[in-house]
Amino acid sequence: MRTAPVVIVGAGPTGLTAATLLAQYGVECLVLDRWESIYPQPRAVALDDEVHRILARLGLRDEFAAISRPHLGLRLLDRNMRVLAEFRRDVAQGRHGYPQGSMFDQPELETILRRNLERYGGVTLRGNAEVTALTQDAGGVRVDLTDTATGEHESVRAAYVLGCDGANSLTRASIGATMQDLGFTQRWLVIDVATEADLGQWEGVHQLSDPARAGTYMRIGNTRYRWEFQLTPGETPDDYRDMGRLHPLISRWTGDIPAVELEIIRVAEYTFRAQVADRWRDRRMFLLGDAAHLTPPFIGQGMCAGLRDAMNLAWKLAGVLDGALAETVLDTYEIERRQHARAMIKLAKLIGTAMTAGGELGNVIRRAVAPRLHLVPGLTDLATDSRTPPLHRSDLVVRPRLRRGLAGGLCPNAIIDGDRRFDDLAAGRFAIVTSVEPSAAQRADIERRGVVVVVARPGSELRRWLASGAARAAVVRPDGAVLHAGRRLTCRTIDAIRPLGG
Repeated sequence: MRTAPVVIVGAGPTGLTAATLLAQYGVECLVLDRWESIYPQPRAVALDDEVHRILARLGLRDEFAAISRPHLGLRLLDRNMRVLAEFRRDVAQGRHGYPQGSMFDQPELETILRRNLERYGGVTLRGNAEVTALTQDAGGVRVDLTDTATGEHESVRAAYVLGCDGANSLTRASIGATMQDLGFTQRWLVIDVATEADLGQWEGVHQLSDPARAGTYMRIGNTRYRWEFQLTPGETPDDYRDMGRLHPLISRWTGDIPAVELEIIRVAEYTFRAQVADRWRDRRMFLLGDAAHLTPPFIGQGMCAGLRDAMNLAWKLAGVLDGALAETVLDTYEIERRQHARAMIKLAKLIGTAMTAGGELGNVIRRAVAPRLHLVPGLTDLATDSRTPPLHRSDLVVRPRLRRGLAGGLCPNAIIDGDRRFDDLAAGRFAIVTSVEPSAAQRADIERRGVVVVVARPGSELRRWLASGAARAAVVRPDGAVLHAGRRLTCRTIDAIRPLGG
């Protein structure tokens, strides 16, 4: 029976990201996917600058920039296409070094993720491999699979299994986890269209708040566009598979462009749900991505959450496998990520309800309130800021119960020297960011642990960031999250890393 330190079930963006991160730490992985190749239809189309930063960590900074386009933010429209409110996002490089929001085509993203994974000799990606059973014991996990091309059955022995196998996850069923419903279910029609014609629309997300049929429009590529419309009871995608039926829905954006110049790429039904698994781990098996959570798409965080899962877990698992970290650190994965995912799902649910619910009464309220939202202090920043909540307190997020500070949040990917940024220096290692120059003995002790020292100079972005949390030193984890921050660079600050090995 073949053995592998880690088997990853599912080769979507989450599974590919987890495999790449583990490979960067020298961990051998076997990635199994039931399909022979990439699913050719677009699904996810948006990500934020935090997740753009993860892609850069994978080595895809330039490749992703080449296949994506920054978007300007969100417009809320009434049924007559009148702009009720506009929330603009910064398309320049922000605190993470990338535009706050980017649009892309998921098959193109998966293509560059797979191509990038080929750089690592310790990773094997197998298509046509359907996992049929996962059986766990004290020493590992037996993975039974069927080759869908030949019908042959085989088994693999893994130290750990990462279930990145989507909403109908076999891994989730195997650990006895169930989805908890957060009370949001809507049926939507998703339409992808290609055209060489220029629609001449504002380059952001358009949210149509029409009580008769809520809708969303966005440009996702040079020639690719997406619409989403809420389905009414009794409607199915089959009602809109020809342009004659579809054109009246999208003509508010396409204008005088002849229907013959619009190519339908896909018409499908999606049920938007808000759900979180009640448990994300059973001993050596973990849930990531849609296997662990389902997010309504109104804030573009569905795929983002899966990549955050991979970023959170990979360095911990790599540390456990090489003996640098105690296995108990793996308990922090669910503690940190489950609360974060739940908060983002609740935000998506709130935004979706505010934009689409209430019928005619809701429409009247939106028409009265939305044009005045910019007058509410701080609301525009809240609507456009791509920062997400800090991670929940854990053994790897150390902060007082009554004071939040910097712990659990992300260290900015600030410019340190010339065009080098924090992530370039940290390179997946622990780092101490300090406004206090360490003594020679302190620096030697820190560097002996393999920890990077970054001195935040006066006037720098990192210096301002430390001051915003009333701190002068912060321990930053390999995933960019702050483990601990304090007023002084003391033995306590340095010793925050000691339980983790190194």
